[in-house]
Order: sequence, then C-alpha cells, then structure tokens
Amino acid sequence: MQHHELVGQVQAKARLADIGEATSAIRATLQTLGERVPEGLADNLAAELPREIGEYLRQTAGAPSRGARFDRDEFVGRVADRAGMDRPEAAFAARVVLEVVGEATQGGIMNRLQAALPTDIRQMVRSGSKGELPG
Repeated sequence: MQHHELVGQVQAKARLADIGEATSAIRATLQTLGERVPEGLADNLAAELPREIGEYLRQTAGAPSRGARFDRDEFVGRVADRAGMDRPEAAFAARVVLEVVGEATQGGIMNRLQAALPTDIRQMVRSGSKGELPG
C-alpha cells in the first residue's frame, strides 16, 4: 500500500476532515504503539509500511518508554494528547489506523503484534473501524 492510499483510507474510514487530521491520527497511534511493543517488533512492522509512516514507529526507538506496560486507557490517552483529539475520537481513530495498518501488512506481523499486547489493547486492534470483534 502506498503512503497516499494508507492516509486516504484512514481519513475516509475515520471520517476525518482532511489528510492533515488523518496523518496526525496515524502519527499519534503509531508513536504510541511504538512505545508499547518491543523494538524489534516495531521495526518489523515499520518495514512493511510506507517509509514515512513506518518512521512513526521508529521515533520511539531507544526511548526509555520503549516496551512500556500500559493499558488501553493509557494508550487512548496518549493518542488523544498527541493528536489533539478527545478520547472517544482518539479511540476510534486509533482503531481505524490499526485496521488500515493491518490491511497494509503481509504475513503474520499483526498476529505477532497482537500477541505482544495486553488483552484490552489487543481487542482494540481486532475491533477495527466497525467497533466489533471479528468473528
């Protein structure tokens, strides 16, 4: 998936006003995800995304917060702060970003990502833009 296609899908599915908002949601979600998962996994996921988007995951490389343990509430709060959104909007945008990222990747990277996350964040990843857990 190309950069413009990924951003456009996030914008459309999250019903964001413009590509700037979509880019902000992507950046906030992936930077927060990069803080939560082990560095090698973040790098593997980043390698499967367009370079500009993958860099958001790498921006937290070497940070003391890398691999930090926090729950869904903290995840959403960090996304909201970074994207300048309220919490419900940030939760929805993050679900959309994770759904589109999943569509843009190959192989089992999303399965490995989910396995590295606590249950409450894993459910958010799996629920996608529809807010439902896949059958």
